Formats: sequence, C-alpha cells, structure tokens
Amino acid sequence: MDLIPEAIAAFSGSLGLPTTVSNAILSTVGGCQSDDAEAIVACTEDQTLTTEAPLLLRTDPVRTNIVVLGAGLYDDGTMRPVLESRLRAALDLANNFPAAPIVVTGGVPQNGRTEADAMYDWLVANGIPGDRITKEGRSTSTIENARFTDEILDSRRSPAAVVVTSPGHLQRALVDFRKAVGGERPIQGVVAP
Repeated sequence: MDLIPEAIAAFSGSLGLPTTVSNAILSTVGGCQSDDAEAIVACTEDQTLTTEAPLLLRTDPVRTNIVVLGAGLYDDGTMRPVLESRLRAALDLANNFPAAPIVVTGGVPQNGRTEADAMYDWLVANGIPGDRITKEGRSTSTIENARFTDEILDSRRSPAAVVVTSPGHLQRALVDFRKAVGGERPIQGVVAP
C-alpha cells in the first residue's frame, strides 16, 4: 500500500489546500516523477483532474512549456470540436502565463494539414504570437506525442511541462508523457472543459 498519496491528500485536505497543491506535490515526488511504469500509473491515478493552472506554471512560467495534444482532423483538414476545446483551455493558460512557451503536437495530416498546423493557425488567429509556438507534426499517437515532445523539451532544457487535453484523455496522456521523460522533469496536466 502506497501511503504517500494518502498522506498528501490528508495533509492537503486538513489545510484546505487546493487540488493544484496536491497535484503539484504528487507530480514532483515519488512515482509520478519516476522511471518505473507501475509507479507512474499508480501515482497518476491518485491525481485529481482539474481545469486549474498547475503550480508549475506559477513557479516557473518562463521555462515550463504548455503542451497541447492534437485530436484527429476532419477529412477536409478542419478541426473537430474536441480539439477546439483543448485549444481554448491552452489559450486561457497562454494568456494567463504570457511567457510560457507552447508546443502543439499532432501529425496525421488530413487534406495536407497536420493537427499541429491546424492548432498553430488557431492559436495565432486567437492572438498568440507565432514565434511562441513550436509545431511537432510527426506524431501519430499519444505515445509519439510524448516521445517527440520530450525531444523538444530536452532541446530547450525545459524543467517541466503542462499537458492540455480532454478529460477522458488526460490520465493516459500523463502516463505516456511521464514514461517518455523517464523522471527527468515533472509533468502536470490541465483538462479542457
């Protein structure tokens, strides 16, 4: 039995600390920042999914990357509503943390346009400077999103990342990203409403 998550929850609850504090603690100690797959899964399951900005962005908004995960485009290359929802959540974070770099990740081109291209265009059209956004357009799965984004984070020497995706996808995405980074940096998440 892993007592760390229970102790964190009890401590946080007794102090009336928000979910973001509990999630921050879990993401930076023990299993969530490990290279052990079982520990990563167990720790991630103990976290609470939230739309709130993680503490990582509050403590290091210049080097913590906002990572937006793609979702399949329609055949004509336009975005599905689920992807627009993820982008609205990322836009909110980007506006609240204007120094945070952004990575949009997703390949699988439709009508000559990758998910990353579509996300980049949407964010720029909604006021985010293009030079703040990095496109990762090779990935075809969440595991590849994680692996290829980790290469970008390594090249930037980013100490942490915040993954933005849908509620039904975030837990699996966090596991994939945490496995990809192998304990090298904390990964937190935000769910799109």
